Amino acid sequence: MTTATDTIKDTVTKNDVVLFMKGTKSMPQCGFSSRVAGVLNFMGVEFADVNVLADPEIRQGIKDYSDWPTIPQLYIKGEFVGGCDIITEMTLSGELDTLLSDKGIAFDKAAADKIREANA
Repeated sequence: MTTATDTIKDTVTKNDVVLFMKGTKSMPQCGFSSRVAGVLNFMGVEFADVNVLADPEIRQGIKDYSDWPTIPQLYIKGEFVGGCDIITEMTLSGELDTLLSDKGIAFDKAAADKIREANA
């Protein structure tokens, strides 16, 4: 029998970038999920989205898996990166660009620069 932890581990292992979120990348259902999905979409990052609202076991399981209390949660190459505030800070500082580049994840650098310019 597959547990929520098994499903989560399988998802973060098989996908380079995964966002556990409320809703989907095309239809976020909370502002924080919308912000992180919006950044990734704008930057052209290919990512898997997992709607935690569709499965209460995954919703709680991801919090236990990461030992992080909130949703959304971003994973890159199997590693937990952070939630909305952390991803926002990393985007604005350029750290997200560096992480994506270091991990071999394709993204639109010009789009990332536009986000920073708009928030300067």
